[in-house]
Amino acid sequence: MSLSKQLFEIALECSELFLKGFNAKKNIRYKGTVDLVTEYDVVIEKKLTDKLNKKFPDYTVVGEENTTKITYPVKAIYIDPIDGTTNFVHQIPHCAISIGIWENGMPVAGIVYNPVQNECFSADVGKGAYLNGKQLHVSKQNLLQQSLVATGFPYTKVKKGKDYEWVLKCLANLLPITRDIRRFGAASLDLCYLAKGTFDAYYECNLKPWDVAAGALIVQEAGGKITDLDGKAYTLDEYTIVASNSKIHDALLEQL
Repeated sequence: MSLSKQLFEIALECSELFLKGFNAKKNIRYKGTVDLVTEYDVVIEKKLTDKLNKKFPDYTVVGEENTTKITYPVKAIYIDPIDGTTNFVHQIPHCAISIGIWENGMPVAGIVYNPVQNECFSADVGKGAYLNGKQLHVSKQNLLQQSLVATGFPYTKVKKGKDYEWVLKCLANLLPITRDIRRFGAASLDLCYLAKGTFDAYYECNLKPWDVAAGALIVQEAGGKITDLDGKAYTLDEYTIVASNSKIHDALLEQL
């Protein structure tokens, strides 16, 4: 059984809890001014961590809710129990469980599973990317003007600092010269929708490794390209991620 299928089986065991939480009244805490966490984030992460530790004892599990200092182990599994917690709280069905396996700084396998929509995006390195078993391919759009671009806004926006200014500058640059921009609020799924061909590109700053560890591989395996702002290979400790179908990548970088 492939690694991604093993990850999906583990995520699937949390689907009932995820759906229960999605439809229930939640107890909300704040990690920041607008950075939410619910009891379901915590419980699902613990369940995932326990199962992953048992299944993959040689790997270090790095999860969003239990990590105080981000590390990058040689053999790591990065998990986000609910990517898109704000959507989850407001019952917007763009949220998912994200699990990505990395070794020596390179992605090996990953899944992004949205129980609400019953969508599982998956990839194993060198074997392609899939949605519920159907192979994915990025779009063939080669004009930035006709491209649909996805992005996200960091929680640091409330401070109106450099992240806030960069977000506004990018929007000002891109809005007139793209088909449009979308902001759905879950980086893992945004990357998967790029892999699916729904989006032609995606960019964001100040993400954490568990946000993109699975989605990055899924994009690459679907034929897409991921770099930093300078066009260099993306690494999990990079502050900014730029992803595309590869055809519009250089044009996008010029605007960012």
